[in-house]
Amino acid sequence: MREEDTVCVGSDGLQYCKACGEAKEAFFPKGDFMGMKKHSRQCACDRKAYEEEQKYFKDKEHRELVSRNTSICFDESRMEEWTFENADMSDAVMHKAKKYVDNWEKMKRNHIGCLFWGPVGTGKSYVAGCIANDLLKREVTVKMTNFNTIIDDIFPLADKTEYINALASYQLLIIDDLGVERNSEYALGIIFSVIDRRIRSGRPLIITTNLPLKEIKSETMLDKRRIYDRILEMCTPMYVGGTSKREAIASMKMEKAKTLLNANRGEEKCE
Repeated sequence: MREEDTVCVGSDGLQYCKACGEAKEAFFPKGDFMGMKKHSRQCACDRKAYEEEQKYFKDKEHRELVSRNTSICFDESRMEEWTFENADMSDAVMHKAKKYVDNWEKMKRNHIGCLFWGPVGTGKSYVAGCIANDLLKREVTVKMTNFNTIIDDIFPLADKTEYINALASYQLLIIDDLGVERNSEYALGIIFSVIDRRIRSGRPLIITTNLPLKEIKSETMLDKRRIYDRILEMCTPMYVGGTSKREAIASMKMEKAKTLLNANRGEEKCE
């Protein structure tokens, strides 16, 4: 659109926006400046266009940051679907997890973490994943991993301290499935170093485990005792019980498969 179609000249000699009616020029307060008597100014339309442009680039930057942090956080893309929006929020533990996220600044300031413990398949990892995804949307850096992955990653490294410090740098670190890793002296040494460094960083830690809380608290093996004591020092235990969600999903898939296979058999008979 041509400029003459959007502006007009007022009786004072200034240009005005035909759409909003505001002046697009203004006189210098002291008469002139370097030989010029007037200068450009934004009308309401210009200001709105500028705000929309700034919002577009800010939203784009936010989406790119969240996408980048999410790809770093998870080892499996399916974990990106573990959200409060997809969860049963009537569940007491899920409700507490959401409150943890909503009070994140206080949790971070007071170095408060969580220990989600309970039987296999009850959704402990899912709860932790929901926390991770919600915080990622808020531009919080999160890393969700497990000690088997950490031990495999760290084994060939000459400088193991750099890797451990990197884990400590995330605003939230989530260690999934504590207790399934190897019990060798080397593995327990790495686990202790990661946990100890995380505590000294002053940043929150979330742990999920199938180990009973009683077993964690009564562990007699010295190397494990040192690890568990530090975890209980900063992580509030939360029991995640109920029926196994994995078994329920497997049963549902089996019934679905039976239905499809029986339907296909019926179609073959009709032919």
